[in-house]
Amino acid sequence: MWARTFGSVQTVAMSTNPSAALAVIADHVERYHEQVADLVPQYQSDDQGDMINALVESERALRQAARLLRKAAKTANGAHGA
Repeated sequence: MWARTFGSVQTVAMSTNPSAALAVIADHVERYHEQVADLVPQYQSDDQGDMINALVESERALRQAARLLRKAAKTANGAHGA
């Protein structure tokens, strides 16, 4: 088990299984995606186009990141089990 510190936040490896670790990371990224998506409506009423565009782009990037992490988890599961 290892720990890494980012500023004041410390992360700890939850598993020695790469597939499980990647799946947990994907879950977190999906939650961030949802949180960003929830911010969009509050800026639509103020007609803040630049902010909306930045949030929508971030939302898409997080969705893609979650998909790629899930794909990596499946790939790692196959490689780890071999």
